Formats: sequence, C-alpha cells, structure tokens
Amino acid sequence: MAEILAVVNQKGGVGKTTTSVNLGGYLAQAGRRTVVVDMDPQANATAGLGIKVAEGSPTVYEMLLQQVTASEALKATYQKNLNALPSTPDLVGAAIELMDQPHREYRLRRALRDLHEHFDMILIDCPPSLGLLTVNALAAADRVLIPVQCEFYALEGLKQLLQTVEMVKQHLNPNIQVLGAVLTMYDRRTALSRKVVREVRRSFPGHVFDSVIPRNTELAEAPQTGRTIVDYAKHSRGAKAYEHLSEELLSLYK
Repeated sequence: MAEILAVVNQKGGVGKTTTSVNLGGYLAQAGRRTVVVDMDPQANATAGLGIKVAEGSPTVYEMLLQQVTASEALKATYQKNLNALPSTPDLVGAAIELMDQPHREYRLRRALRDLHEHFDMILIDCPPSLGLLTVNALAAADRVLIPVQCEFYALEGLKQLLQTVEMVKQHLNPNIQVLGAVLTMYDRRTALSRKVVREVRRSFPGHVFDSVIPRNTELAEAPQTGRTIVDYAKHSRGAKAYEHLSEELLSLYK
C-alpha cells in the first residue's frame, strides 16, 4: 500500500517542487517505487522530471475529470523507480469544472487508489494556494510535508497552514497527519536564516526535520536539464541535503 505525502505550503517559492522532485529521486534510488503527482498548473515538476506532454496525452487534468485512470495518465521518467502524473496549464480549468460536482474534494483520493498496490511512495506537489487542487491533495494524503523557506514570515505562514490541515482533518480526512516541516533555502552566511531555523525548531519541537536544504546553484540548475539532483550533481551540497532528508523520512517507516 502506497504512502501518500502532500508537499504543501500556500506560499510560492518556498521549495515545494524542488523538494517533491529531488526527494522523489532519492526515494526511487533507495528502491522505493515512487510517483510524483504534479498538482500545480505551472507544471514545474513535470518539466523538472524531463517529461514533455504530447498533445492529447492524458494528464492530471483528465484524471481529475474522470476521463482516464491514474494508470493511464502515469508516465515513467528516465530514473528507475521514479514515475510521474504530469500536469499542464490546462489544470487551471479543473477547479472551475469541478466546482459544482459532488464530492469534488475527493477526486484525487479516488484516482490514486488505482496506484496503491503498485507503488510505495506518492508525493503530491501542490500549487501555491489553498484552493480546490490543494484541498484535493490534503484529502488524499496520509501525511503532510511542509517546506518552509528561511525568511522573515516563515512562522506566520506555517501557523496558517497547520490551521488549514486541522480543518481538513476535521471535515475531509480524519487520518491526515503532519509529518513535519523541512527548512529550505538556508543561507548559513546570514543571521536571518540562522534565526529562522532556531525559531521554527523552538515553536514546533519534534515536527522539524534535522535536514536543512541550502541555497544551492546546482539545485537551481537541475530543472533545466530535466534531471533530479541525484543525477545532475550528486556531490553538491543540495544533493547531500536531500539525500539526508530521504534517509530521515525512510527511518520513520521502519
């Protein structure tokens, strides 16, 4: 049975896609049959995994509208054990088309049942909002992984998101749990980054991963090549950070 993780933060530019793609790469390298679900209409995870969606090829959009199954929309990547449910900008229309549909919050949850027996880990890369697409991800997820950028408003955003997860738990998905927060875009040269790390750890003890993801040139470059950091620059600081994060994550399931 697959474990479903929603990688979520309502703020943009905090490292959700970078985390989904590169954590997925290391989970796959560790032998876990992994799927990255691109729930963001910007489709950055799709591009970052080197997937080019041909015209007429099924995506998450058609899957949510129940025109195809998850298995039919699934695409293999260049990396063994790493697959994707790709997105395109058409996904913007899904939220509108589903607005009047019954049980619209559970479309993703129902679709992913098709993959449960065939995969170990499913990572959902969420859009930078708390709209219907993100609600679908939270309704489908077993646990939530929250990338938190080392910036001034990090704590405020994290508190808001935890409140949203609690609402989803009460009304849509009583089994959802917060796996933890992962601090991203850390710059050890700045006092602000160091302060944010201390404050987040102090405010949410036991819910912050030890691994801290640095600002790293190779992490920024890798998506242009359609490769994860595992393949693009496995000896970089960014690669080592995601490798350690994957090890931390997998240790929770032993």
